[in-house]
Formats: sequence, structure tokens, C-alpha cells
Amino acid sequence: MKNGLTMKDLPDPERPYEKCMSQGPASLSDAELLSVIIRTGSRGEKSTDLALRVLNAGPDGLLNLIYLDADEFMQIHGIGQVKAVQLKCVGELSRRIASAVRHVDRVFAGPAEIAAYYMERLRHEMRENLMLVMFDRKNMLLGDQVISVGTSNASLISPGEIFKAALQKKAEFIILLHNHPSGSPDPSREDIEVTRRIAECGCLLDIPLMDHIIIGDNCYFSFCERGFLNEDKRY
Repeated sequence: MKNGLTMKDLPDPERPYEKCMSQGPASLSDAELLSVIIRTGSRGEKSTDLALRVLNAGPDGLLNLIYLDADEFMQIHGIGQVKAVQLKCVGELSRRIASAVRHVDRVFAGPAEIAAYYMERLRHEMRENLMLVMFDRKNMLLGDQVISVGTSNASLISPGEIFKAALQKKAEFIILLHNHPSGSPDPSREDIEVTRRIAECGCLLDIPLMDHIIIGDNCYFSFCERGFLNEDKRY
């Protein structure tokens, strides 16, 4: 006896594979797209039904693939370790694709645009992520890189790691961002110390720290806007 229904068990009009081939991937519902990844359901259940339960496992639908962790997925009947890892990898891949598309010829007008650009990427993180954002002499975005996860404590952040990445990208200036899981963007004493240390190193290496932006829940704090850093009109 089969452990679960597969795509082959479904009538032709219900098969996401066949529907995708005949009508294109845009014709598939969220559950149908996800069922292609899941492939099999649990005993007596279609893969599309299991996909619907994944989408309903949290309040965010498809964004559950990003916000829920593997252990939470494994609490869903029919999702084992392999399927949980697959779901997390799909979520991460979607984030990276979106980030790669956004980077093309990107120029920012100021802190508000930068905060908006990274808001959805950072504001739902359950731990603090410190991100380095690098720019060329024409203010074009060269790339970004997560430097640390879980802390913004000055003693645990290496300026060497930050400026090594900046030098590799041939960055003309940098901006730091990090999120506050509490939702409040107000800087802590450690945030201020991190900013001071990195700004001092940037002056020595002639790669200035133009801003440090803290992401809250649909709000932000800019050290540049608040006068903590010398304002420069590079961006």
C-alpha cells in the first residue's frame, strides 16, 4: 500500500505538472506550486492538501517558508526532516532570487529608501542580523553581506571582517544595517559603540561608514539622519 498519494494518483486536470506544462506556472495556485516541491502527501492525502496545511501552519501563507523553522514544519503531519529541509531551502532560494533582482543598477536617494529596501528582509528576523551594504563611487549598490547573526555587541563584531569584505568588493563607502526583533529601532549602548568603532576604522582605511540603520517593525533609525555621523551627500 502506498504511504501517500502522488501526482500520478491525481486525475490529469488536477496534476500540477500537467497543468504547468499546458498552461504555464503562473496558472498554478500557491498550494499547487508547493505540492510540486512536496511531491507526496501523507497516507490517504493528496500532496496539494498537505501543501495547503503547510500554507496554513502560520499566519503568513507562502511566507511561512521563510518565517517558520524546520522543527515547526516537522510538527505538521506528513512533513519529515527531508521535506522540512526542502521547504526551508525553497524559502531561502526565493529570498536570494529577490535580492539578486533588486541589486541590478540600484541607487539609493537616502536612508529612507535603504530602510524600505531591506525592511521586509530584516524586520521579521527573530535574531539580530548585522548586514554590511557596499557602494561604488557612483553610489551604485555593489552588494550586501550578513556579518553576524544573534548579536550587535561591539566586542563580538570584527571590523576586520567588515572591511575585508568591503575591500574585496572595491567599495568606496559602506552602510551598516541591523534589525531589532523587539520592533523598536531605538539604538542601544552597544549599537552606538559598534557605530563609533566601525566609523573610526573606516576613516583610517578611507572607506567611510556613511550610515548605520536600525530596522524595526515598519520603522527605522538612521544614525546619519540623527546626527550621530557626519552627513555626506554620497547617497
